[in-house]
Amino acid sequence: MAELATIARPYAKALFELASEKGQVELWLEKLKDLAWAVGQPKLTTLLDDAGIAPHQKADALIGLLDDIQTLQYTDFKNFLYVLAEGGRLTVLPEVYNQYQALVLAKDHIQKAIIYSAFPMSEGQFAKVVSDCQQKFGHKLEATLKVVPELIGGIKIEVGDKVLDLSVRGKLKNLYTAMIN
Repeated sequence: MAELATIARPYAKALFELASEKGQVELWLEKLKDLAWAVGQPKLTTLLDDAGIAPHQKADALIGLLDDIQTLQYTDFKNFLYVLAEGGRLTVLPEVYNQYQALVLAKDHIQKAIIYSAFPMSEGQFAKVVSDCQQKFGHKLEATLKVVPELIGGIKIEVGDKVLDLSVRGKLKNLYTAMIN
């Protein structure tokens, strides 16, 4: 996973800088999202892995999947796909998308957060947790909720590389660690 991130990082950064210059950050984000999903599909993965198909044909296949990409505003985006294809890097598009999205959020001073809960939450409860987390971490959050019954109770929050574990499972682990040390 770290290897994919290392490969994808310069591509995501270069694409983000180019999109920022062109004022098309959000447009290209949507196209990257579509391509990241498409690359994960088995038939397309087979096509991308086929050494008998020329790189520009692979890029053309991806470009053909996108709506309205033939307009002039996407010329640089298409060129980006050709560069990826020539380097044999089309399969890293999902990670390029993840890193590009992180750059977009960082530009707007927003961070991605994952809130794990042992039980489902109502929209009001989730909004309250997000609001409290924004105060704790000091910036706006784009949060998603994942229900993980293994937490037993409580919540666990991941914001970037920070983790705040308020779950029963986390507290039991801490207690166990304290007891054996």
